[in-house]
Amino acid sequence: MPLEDPQLSASGFEPVAGDAAAARFTVAAGAAAAQLAFWEAPRLAGRFSENAVSRLLVRASAVPYPFKKKDTRIVLEDGSVWHGVGFGAKGTQIGEVVFNTSMMGYQEIMTDPSYKGQFVVFTHPHIGNTGINEEDLESSKCHLGAIIVRDLSCVVSNYRSTKTLSQYCEEQNVIGISDLDTRSLTKRLRETGCLVGAISTEADKSDAELLAMAKNWTIVGKDLLSVVSCTEPYEWKDATDSEWEFNANTATQAGGKKFTVVAYDFGIKQNILRRLASFGCKIIVVPATYPADKVLALNPDGVFFSNGPGDPSAAPYAVENAKAILGKKPVFGICMGHQLLGQAFGGKTFKLKFGHHGGNHPIRYNPTGRVEISAQNHNFAVDPATLPAGVEVTHINLNDGTCAGMVYPAMKAMTIQYHPEASPGPHDADICFEQFVDMMKEAAVPVKA
Repeated sequence: MPLEDPQLSASGFEPVAGDAAAARFTVAAGAAAAQLAFWEAPRLAGRFSENAVSRLLVRASAVPYPFKKKDTRIVLEDGSVWHGVGFGAKGTQIGEVVFNTSMMGYQEIMTDPSYKGQFVVFTHPHIGNTGINEEDLESSKCHLGAIIVRDLSCVVSNYRSTKTLSQYCEEQNVIGISDLDTRSLTKRLRETGCLVGAISTEADKSDAELLAMAKNWTIVGKDLLSVVSCTEPYEWKDATDSEWEFNANTATQAGGKKFTVVAYDFGIKQNILRRLASFGCKIIVVPATYPADKVLALNPDGVFFSNGPGDPSAAPYAVENAKAILGKKPVFGICMGHQLLGQAFGGKTFKLKFGHHGGNHPIRYNPTGRVEISAQNHNFAVDPATLPAGVEVTHINLNDGTCAGMVYPAMKAMTIQYHPEASPGPHDADICFEQFVDMMKEAAVPVKA
């Protein structure tokens, strides 16, 4: 028989009137307790009396419960329908559904412009417990269309947090869905490949309508680089905060000549810019469509091609700019930049079955055999069989053997497919920034006759 809990009896809580599932709850002891009680009520009911549980579900003040239960659906292009509890924004969105295996860093993932046009399934079951803060944003806004989680935390525990994940999604017009079997959904994506999905909180839209929307949309061939890019050149100055600096070599590199780097913004993450600045670079960020002749007119010591979303073949202007710069200035490309430079070298790119999205991908550096653990976020890859003579594949993804890095010594170019900036993820590959600086140093030394 359920027992009365003496602590609850002594708390002075008042019962909630009306339908508890739809009510707005608060508690004098703090909103977090009411949030916890709301989700734990079914389990508490088995241990305590109905009267004790009802006293947990209270409205002792005017602070509203952060979100309500909603009938939210995802309809995938294969016809499957997935139901869950909605949070964040309302409405309908279409995007390519991918899964991310990172166990932390959801805020950085959400603000990574590389996710434009995609819905992210988080395989880690518990998301939202650290809330949202202003310091860990990787761009000025959230770029993905929806997030899909197994369990959304209603309790935020982080001294830097300024809002909940649900509040942030609502502000950024991002639809969220929780209480969905993300393990089963991830397995489906792994076996069938990435699928386009339509997510909706609107009851008047039928499953058939959402299915038609999903079937008529694709990310292939869409130029998303110019959508997420800046519109005017600007100078970036912020380096990694000294409290967070993890590489002792940055002080040595930064103490020498200050190299000027022009960075193409295809959806650049802010921590990439911070890492370049930490190694003593003066950075001028330019839009995705900025002409190569204007870049060369700035006379930089090096040119950086950033990460970005979507299909590299949909941005031929970027490839042409890369061709015009190769051989004239040292060049470094990350992620999308790697793919664009691969095409500029003369190679081809192809779409992966379900892409690489996570913080634990093993990469082998071929020259030494060193293995790095890397953070990755891409759906396309360079086909090494199409690369011309003179281009060396330096890095291999040990999960599937795909090309993860290249050098083209004759053109003073280096690329990596993954993210070395550790935001989120490991910083094993931070040495890539050092190598780029070394390349610029070497190019700056006059050749003896």
